[in-house]
Amino acid sequence: MSRKVLLDSNQLDIILHRLACQLVEKHTNFEDTVIIGIQPRGIYVAERIISILKDEYGLDHLKTGQLDITFYRDDFRRGEKPLEANKTRIDFVVEDKNVIFIDDVLYTGRSIRAALTAIQSFGRPLEIELLSLIDRRFSRHLPIQPDYTGRQVDAINDEKVKVSWKEQDGEDAVYLIAKDLDHEE
Repeated sequence: MSRKVLLDSNQLDIILHRLACQLVEKHTNFEDTVIIGIQPRGIYVAERIISILKDEYGLDHLKTGQLDITFYRDDFRRGEKPLEANKTRIDFVVEDKNVIFIDDVLYTGRSIRAALTAIQSFGRPLEIELLSLIDRRFSRHLPIQPDYTGRQVDAINDEKVKVSWKEQDGEDAVYLIAKDLDHEE
């Protein structure tokens, strides 16, 4: 497996600040807006952006949550092993609110489709937007596009995008991982 750094810690930090700034430009005081990180790895992006919004823009009253989509996915029955759900933490109603979904990598669009279904249990949002740190734009199976994008990546064939977070993986970085064809058996 070969691994190429797409974003280092410094570049990742710059992108997160830009995305936070874009959210402030659109939602100003976030009075009617809620931020929801999609489990499992979108919560890390959401936590970083929420921290920037609080620390640098003084937005201490943000309504934030985490949404598990495990059993809303259209492919959840396809695996061999039983799935373990993550935790949903939404302690507010989203009725007539602007909802911002945050995820780390937008790939096929299936996770976002599942999130659109899952959020209905908490009310009917006025509007839903999507913030994605990485957009794998040529891999979509569904007609879903992000409203806010950190970086577009053109990954092909068996290439994978891996987002590493200090909290989970010990470092902040985004990698493009490819199978080495010379080492295949």
